[in-house]
Amino acid sequence: MDMIDDKQQTPETEGIPTAEQQEAAPGNEVSTAAAEARIAELEDENAKLKDQVLRALAETENVRRRLEQQAEDRGRYAVSGFAKDMLLVADNLRRALEAVPQQARDEDQPVHNLVVGVEMTERELLTALERHGVKPVPSLGSRFDPNIHQAMMEIDDASQPAGTVVMVMQGGYTIHDRLLRPAMVGVSKGGPKPSGNGESPQHVDTSV
Repeated sequence: MDMIDDKQQTPETEGIPTAEQQEAAPGNEVSTAAAEARIAELEDENAKLKDQVLRALAETENVRRRLEQQAEDRGRYAVSGFAKDMLLVADNLRRALEAVPQQARDEDQPVHNLVVGVEMTERELLTALERHGVKPVPSLGSRFDPNIHQAMMEIDDASQPAGTVVMVMQGGYTIHDRLLRPAMVGVSKGGPKPSGNGESPQHVDTSV
């Protein structure tokens, strides 16, 4: 018996288009183009949404880092106000020591003992401040640096290069990497000019 051609229509399939006819139909070409356009549109929307999500994640991470840095700074510099008050105590201890004549220290035992006690108190205070990041800035004999020094006067001193700190009226201090208090100093205006090959001035954050 001859095989029936699957393309040959029987009474049951008469009027139903074949697969080839369906693919070739004009309406199907329009539907395929519309589907492809819709797919491209969805892919574009998906890319935009992905970009928005990545940007939001990056911004969230930046905010998290800023908050962590702010919290760290609050912890590091929370004692700034207290430290400034303690520096006034250290200043008074130093003035008291400097007010005692050397002869009195050497010849009067009670005065000598008192001076030793005040010196120990001063050292303990400065050590306690240093444990919290408070350290003195280099002053006497160093080159004047407006970031850490406050010039109160100019002093004629031909033995020192111009711009050298030759007198310290009040010590300066930093807390961690920020300036807590500038040093009040006298600066030489005579003598040879400082060499340009020297170390550059120290830069300290002055925002405290």
